[in-house]
Parts: sequence; C-alpha cells; structure tokens
Amino acid sequence: MTVEGTPCDITEGACIRLSTDESWLISGGKVEYGPVPITSGRPGYETPTGYFPVLYKVKDEWSRPYNAPMPYSTYFTDYGIAFHEGSLTDPSHGCIHLSMEAAITYFENLQVGEQVQVVA
Repeated sequence: MTVEGTPCDITEGACIRLSTDESWLISGGKVEYGPVPITSGRPGYETPTGYFPVLYKVKDEWSRPYNAPMPYSTYFTDYGIAFHEGSLTDPSHGCIHLSMEAAITYFENLQVGEQVQVVA
C-alpha cells in the first residue's frame, strides 16, 4: 500500500520518484513535506532504485571526486549517494540535488536508520 500522494510504501523517511523529479518526506505514514523538485543522476551515473537506510549526515561536505560542495549531505548508500543542495537543472553524479531550503529540511528531519525509497 502506498503513502497517499506518493509512489512509496515506506512509513518513515524519504520517497524519491525519478521519472517526475520529485521527493517527499514521510512521517507516520503521511506526507510531512513535499513534493519538492529534485535532479538525480545523469547517464552513466544513474541514481539507484530500491530501499536504502539513512547512513550518516555531513553539514559542510565536499566532494573530492567532483571537486564540488555538497551542503547538507544526507547519505543513503555506502558508495557516496546522498541528498544535498545542488543544481535543480543539471543532473548529478548519482546524488539527489535539492534546493537549499529542502536540503536543510531533509538534513534536519531524516534520522540515521530511517528509510529512503527510490522508485523509477
């Protein structure tokens, strides 16, 4: 059963729909925040689909491989995929780009261990 207004079935965490470039925060089985616009991985760096746990958060992160800032990073894979503030027009190298306001909201509200569900 999906959470009303989303394509996801998790009850706590974040939902991402890649096909429409949008994401939501879900709490208690209801939409708490969103939908918000996102950008995701470019060809060759596609954002993975599936269920992932929030692993850790870094407020002032810097991507060494891409020499770029990643403010308010909330990581959900062990190979560097995170929500963070970034361009809403240019695709990423797999991360989920959010507006600054949304990145801060996700950073402050997602807790380590909560679920991130990514659907195509």
